[in-house]
Order: sequence, then structure tokens, then C-alpha cells
Amino acid sequence: MELEQAKKRVEELRTVIEKNNRLYYDQDAPELEDFEYDALTRELKELEAQFPELVTPTSPTQHVGGTPSGRFAKVTHAVKMESLLDAFSFEELRDFDRRVREAGVEPEYVVEIKIDGLSCSLEYENGMLVRASTRGDGVVGEDVTANVKAIKRIPKQLKNAPEFLEVRGEVYMPHEAFQHLCAEQELQGAAPFKNPRNAAAGSLRQKDAKITGSRGLSIFVFNVQQIRGKELTTHAESLDYLKSLGLPVSPRYHVVHDIETAIAEIEQIGQSRSTLDFDMDGAVIKVNDFAQRDRMGSTNKFPRWAIAFKYPPEVKETTLRSIEVAVGRTGVLTPTACFDPVFLAGTTVARATLHNEDFIRQLGLCIGDTIQVRKAGDIIPEVIGVTRHEAEAEPYQMPEVCPSCGAPVVHLEDEAALRCVNPECPAQSLRNIIHFASRDAMDIDGLGAAVAAQLVEKGLVHSAADLYDLTLEQLLTLEKFKEKSATNLLQAIENSKQNNLDKLLFGFGIRNIGDKAAALLAEHFGSLEAIREATEEQISEIDGFGGVMAQSVTEFFAKDGTTDLIHRLADAGLNMQWKGEPKGDKLAGKTLVVTGTLETLSRNEAEALIVKNGGKASGSVSKKTAYVVAGTAAGSKLTKAQALGIPVLTEEEFLAMLRDDEPTPEA
Repeated sequence: MELEQAKKRVEELRTVIEKNNRLYYDQDAPELEDFEYDALTRELKELEAQFPELVTPTSPTQHVGGTPSGRFAKVTHAVKMESLLDAFSFEELRDFDRRVREAGVEPEYVVEIKIDGLSCSLEYENGMLVRASTRGDGVVGEDVTANVKAIKRIPKQLKNAPEFLEVRGEVYMPHEAFQHLCAEQELQGAAPFKNPRNAAAGSLRQKDAKITGSRGLSIFVFNVQQIRGKELTTHAESLDYLKSLGLPVSPRYHVVHDIETAIAEIEQIGQSRSTLDFDMDGAVIKVNDFAQRDRMGSTNKFPRWAIAFKYPPEVKETTLRSIEVAVGRTGVLTPTACFDPVFLAGTTVARATLHNEDFIRQLGLCIGDTIQVRKAGDIIPEVIGVTRHEAEAEPYQMPEVCPSCGAPVVHLEDEAALRCVNPECPAQSLRNIIHFASRDAMDIDGLGAAVAAQLVEKGLVHSAADLYDLTLEQLLTLEKFKEKSATNLLQAIENSKQNNLDKLLFGFGIRNIGDKAAALLAEHFGSLEAIREATEEQISEIDGFGGVMAQSVTEFFAKDGTTDLIHRLADAGLNMQWKGEPKGDKLAGKTLVVTGTLETLSRNEAEALIVKNGGKASGSVSKKTAYVVAGTAAGSKLTKAQALGIPVLTEEEFLAMLRDDEPTPEA
């Protein structure tokens, strides 16, 4: 490959990898599977090795991927929380061993399981847990102490502890807790977490520690970062010591004396994956002796004394027997493949989502096909291909009527999914009620999926309005309900009447309208009546709204069922007015772009300030941009702003612009 070709490919790889880093570390929602991400990273490393002049300090090969979000206070790690070099073959492990020995070290190794979760530091003073923080970028992380203290399985106090101890571990979600959480999310009509790692990360970084505490999280501790009051000389000794203090340490670790024994242990770990109740994404080999580690040191990203082995994804063939179709909260028909059971990544699976009609058509699925199945993230079963069709097999066709209510289904423009638009569809009713009562909507404490299911099954509730007619006597007929729990639920329902208008709008479950869009809608029009009377054109004028969103709003309020629902809710006494603060006008008519990492604000917080002061927050720089607010590592947006001559503000200058005693500069 020529230099120019390599340069272009390197830029493409860095763009994709950095995007996935942000999604993985900062938003807990990666688009790439681990093996896909690993393959791109390896290609980038190989190109940088072949063309050293293309290596830059900002390349994803040169730094850990995460950044502190700004949602939590920042923590600067006294000891850097490093990443690990990955290996994908046993020969790479033998190369690692040669490098260790070439450094003058005659090693013994510790081999342990690599837990797939969120890396976390725990600090104990005289045995008391005083601080917990995420890894972040390895140097600066997030203070998640309150959330970690809500996790029952993490010790808050250690017996016979040293003066000071900082340990590093992996917060994870056990499989049983993950399956329970996904079932709840699906009932609520929410997209379930893709895998336990994302679920653990998303749960640990909740604003409400109660949510974190309810998710069944746990931790495995695998390293001593700092210690005062105790001398430790080897890694195995440190793990034994941490276990004696009551900390849950790596579930399997063995000391070996040569690389071939280490490889054999890694093979054994791979074969034991089916017995684990948590996700693992590999195995780790570490030099055992701390003095030898110090002698070997680290690169700017990886320790030279450790390496992680990544297992390849497991794929099995099986026979597709049928396709079941379920109806979600918004009426979307979701097909699920039912196939002969296969043992895959630790469990027996016989079902996998097929997403939508287009996905089925792309694969050319026919009943009786031999299909290829794997587990995305080693947990979510998915169909990835067809090996062969049966003779004279016919492609599967999605149903023309709703399997729940029998109403005709429609294929709306620009949507891959088929949808039942019957507002009385019973399959949608339960999910609508669960969504209406959920935390981000009307936040009715005590009305979860199980209670909602009982209310619907007993015929006590058919729509959200029925919740406000419930009586104590009716609730006492529910399983596990006593007078206190029934009274608490009735009080929570009563309290929800005072919620702000945006909560009610989001609770309606209007297609294409999330919680942020609901807030914009409520703030712009001020009342539910004004929103009902608004035209598509008027709604489209809201910054952040497009034609599809505006159409969804007007279509929802045009339904007869919606009119009846609103009348009943109004009669029940629900608030239907916006109670928010009025917007300022410091940035009225101006479009700003935030880029890079700011010192005190997250990007979301900075953009919220822009909107609060009458401006528009945009994600791209153009000639219409008034200002660019730039932090560190600002990248291409800053470059484009400078090329277009757009004023660039530091965070301090941006905040000064918003103070009452500061004039707004002219763009």
C-alpha cells in the first residue's frame, strides 16, 4: 500500500474507532461487536507500524478510549488505570513471553479471567469505603461513590484493613439480573441493553443511586492500585490478601511458570465459560512479581508486563422451525426466529430476534432453513446468515393482520417495521401503561411491569386514565398487595397529577417523541390545549423538530381515542400546563457548536445552557454558526470553524457571555 492510500485508510479507521470509543465508554451503547472493533484496531496498529510517520498522539492506539462525562464530579487517579494489549492467537502470547524475557525477566505468570464490565476504583481508609470512581480516560474518571455504595455486593467496610487501600475491579451484571432487566425493559417498550457490559455501565452511571442499587450489580477486584500499612510483593499474594479482607476477587487465578502452561490454562478457561454466571471477554496473563513489573514499565497506553487474550466469537448451525411475531408498545411487529436448540456461549438457546421484515428479506429466510446463530456480546442470540435452503422452500412472509387484535397492519413510509395502528390493541395496552408509569414519564412509584400486568389481566385498567379511578379495594385483590403497599401506590398515582406537562406528553408514548422532544414541545406551546390546536407547520418551527416528528404529534392528537383519554385525565385533575422557567435571550437567534472536552461542563450541559439562553445547539459547523465553544482535543470542528472565520470561545468565555454582568459579544 502506498503512503497516500495508507493515510486515507488510517483516517477512516480512526474515525470509526473513535466514534465507537465514545459510544462504548461514554454512552454504553456501542455499534460494533467486540471482534469487529478489535479487527479495525489491529488493522490501524499494523498500518501505523508500517508507516510510523502516520502515528499521532491523538490516535486511538495511543490512549484509552473513555472520557469523563461531566455528569459526575471528576477524579484524578493517583495511579493510572491502564488498558491491556490484546492478543488473538497463542503465537502472540508466545511473542509476549519472548519480550518479557528479552527485558531480562525470568517470569512466573498469573492467569485469570477477564471480566466484561466497567472498570472501577475503590478507595478504603482504615477499612471504610470513602470513594469509588470509573476509569474514564485512565487518568481522570468519574466519582460514582454514592452509586457504588448502593450496590449490596460491594463491601462498605473491611475487617483488619490497612491504613489505606485502593483496588481496581470490574463492576458487572450477572446473567440472571441482566435477563430480568431486559424483560422489564421490553415490557416497558424500551430498547433493552445489548449485553451485560452495557447494562452494568449504564446502571453504575445513573443519576439516581436507587436505580443502581436495584440492578443486581456486583464486582470482581483484580488489582491493588495503592496500599499503605501492608507490604505485598506478588500479584497472587495481593489477590489472596484482598480475599482475606472480604473483597470479591477474580473468580479464577492460577500461578504458572511458563507460557505453555499459561496457554493451557487459557484453553481451560475458554472451556469453562458455560459454567459462569457473568460475561467474560478473554483471559489475562500478568507477570506475578511486582519488582519485575516495575522494571518492565509501561507504554503510554499498556503495561508491558500483561496481555489479554481474546476468544473468537462462537457460531453454531441449526434449523429454523418457525417465526413468531409479537406486538410492541407502539404497535411495531417484531419477528422472532424459533429454531432447534443449540448450546452457545454457555447457555442453550432456541430463539433470536429477526428485527423486521427487511432483515428477513435480506437473509431470504424460509422455514426449514439451516441458519447460523451466534450471541452478540456473548449474550444476545442473533441470526447472522443462512447456510442452505430446503428444496422448494418459499421465503417467509410477515402477517398482513395484527396477531393480537386482527386489525390490518401497515407499512408506514420510511419505516422498515410493520405496525398495528389499532389504539385498542390489547398487546399495546399493557406496554402503554407500563411506559406511562415509568420513571421518565409519570414516575408512579410502585407501578412496575408486574403490577401493571396484574391490573390489565384482572380488567381493572385498560388505559392510563383508568389508573386514576383505582380504589383501595381493587388494589387489595392483587397478588402480594397489603393495605400499606396499596395505599402507597394510590398516593403515588395522586402525586403524579402534579407532574409537569412534559412528563405527561412523554407518558403518552407519541411515536418519534422522546423525553427531550416532549420538553421542547411543552415549553414552546405552554399548555396541552395549545399543542392540540397547533398545526404541523407550527410544530415544525421548534428547534430540533422535523416534519416526521411534527406529523407524529398531530396524528396522535387527531385520534378519537386521544381526545377521550385527555378528557378523562383532565377530569381526574392532572396538570396540563408547562411550569418551567422562561428562556433567557442572551443567545437569541444564534447557533453554537460545542466541541472537545470542556473543563467543568459536559457537552450536554453546555448545550442545555445554550438552549436555556435562547440559542440553538448544533452538532455541525456551517456558515450559519455564530460561535464554536472549544475544549481540549476539539478536532475537525475547530479546524472548520477557523477556516470559516467563525469566532471560537473557550469554556470560560462562553460562561462569561451568559452572566448578567457581561455583554453578549457580536458574532
